[in-house]
Amino acid sequence: MNLKNVVLCVFGLGMAASATAQVNILNAKTPEDIGKKTEAQIAYDNDTPLPYGYTDERDVLWSKTTWEIIDLDERVNFPLYYPIDTNNIGADRRSLYDVLVRNIKNGKIQDVYVDSYFTEKRTLQDIEASLVYSDTTDLGIEQYNAEGVVDPQYVRRFSLNSGDIEEWHIRGYWYLDKRQGELKYRLLGICPVANEARSKAFPDDNIDSKVELFWVWFPGAREVLHEAKAFNRKNTSQPISYDHLLNSRRFHAVIYKEDNVQGDRDVKEYINDNALMQLLESDRIKEQIRNIEIDLWNY
Repeated sequence: MNLKNVVLCVFGLGMAASATAQVNILNAKTPEDIGKKTEAQIAYDNDTPLPYGYTDERDVLWSKTTWEIIDLDERVNFPLYYPIDTNNIGADRRSLYDVLVRNIKNGKIQDVYVDSYFTEKRTLQDIEASLVYSDTTDLGIEQYNAEGVVDPQYVRRFSLNSGDIEEWHIRGYWYLDKRQGELKYRLLGICPVANEARSKAFPDDNIDSKVELFWVWFPGAREVLHEAKAFNRKNTSQPISYDHLLNSRRFHAVIYKEDNVQGDRDVKEYINDNALMQLLESDRIKEQIRNIEIDLWNY
């Protein structure tokens, strides 16, 4: 057996062992045991997010902040969108939106803000107000006028769920680390975008009112996103954590804003009613960022 075959065999055994350790499907005695790790497996995995490491401000030779749109209609971005129907699927698989909202409600994620500049925090009550719309029917209004109260059966409630999310907005920081001599990217914030819950109450009005629901400070949510797993279409025995997926930029995004002298104006503010030119402008900004690293090594 030559060296190549030995390496392939060792790699295959390692993959099988890690897959068993992750999902425990081969050692489960009952369906409830699938996906549960033993204490020994948890200690062996040392399952924590990979720390970023310290970067001194003096080592940052150049930087640029960008805002991007992740369109969930694109196939490459499906791991961030699905599953949207969780009735018949395991509890270990949830969409990115469900993961964030659940952990905001249970208090594990506390750094939630109004906008991408992270200047004003949002409370749980503020978030719930934007995710739920209540509407009183005509019969409920008549009952209130006559009796001063409204039965719950006359109140319609519409809540946003993961299936209503159309886009994700992210804010990131590109910088040149002169000590390492390379271009790096640091994700700072992430935000779900959807039509307001009111649009579900009146679907015939064709209301297009996409809004940013809330911004999450990404470094503060890494522990939660590391525990949540996204689907890996190439190898289902090796799911990818949302923390890994986002940090490694395993998605397709389009830049819609960069920091600039005009108060960080959007691309659509200086290129109006021309989607093609807006896309070309986004590509120009990306190319400009890539050229910074290339020019670093030109003499």
